[in-house]
Amino acid sequence: MTWDWSAVRDFMPRFGDGVVTTLEILALGSLISFTLGLVWALAFRAPTRFVRWPVNLITEFIRTTPLLVQLFFLFFVLPEWGVKFSALTTGILAIGLHYSTYTAQVYRAGIDAVPKGQWEAATALSLPAHRTWFAVILPQAVRRIAPALGNYVISMLKDTPLLAGISVLEMLQQSRLAGASTFQYTEPLTVVGVAFILIAYPASLFVRALERRLVR
Repeated sequence: MTWDWSAVRDFMPRFGDGVVTTLEILALGSLISFTLGLVWALAFRAPTRFVRWPVNLITEFIRTTPLLVQLFFLFFVLPEWGVKFSALTTGILAIGLHYSTYTAQVYRAGIDAVPKGQWEAATALSLPAHRTWFAVILPQAVRRIAPALGNYVISMLKDTPLLAGISVLEMLQQSRLAGASTFQYTEPLTVVGVAFILIAYPASLFVRALERRLVR
């Protein structure tokens, strides 16, 4: 078997579309996971257990069930109840929702790590709750947890091929379709594998450098 450069050349238009879709999933999924994860983390600290307990139960359920199962549930089951999204939207929602339960724990750890004196100082200054959170607590917490959040972004990138299961045209699905049309799978799958390395490895180096900078 020989390497066929013409197969690589023919795959490039599909590959470009797949890269754009993959990065779109990653960007929007990260936005959802960071935002919803913060909501979960704040709900964990609610003064009433009637909020804390349901939130803990929901996030534990989502975190301990496979992403692929959640993806299939959103795509195949919700339409039976009249709730239907496109495959791409479903994939973004699924990956964002799933990872929000992990980022919630990261936020929680970061908030718990803020020194008690910071809370006491905010109380002594009679700062309202929203200013205490957004001007004092969260900036310090985010500084501590930024590397961990970055690691979850990389994990989300590596999980985007799961969306091929509902026919989202990300990189893996594009390589599968290209292989099916030419019966040459080696070249497109290799290109996709290399692309993941070229995206994920520099990102991991950036996260490590950020971690070293923030722990100084």
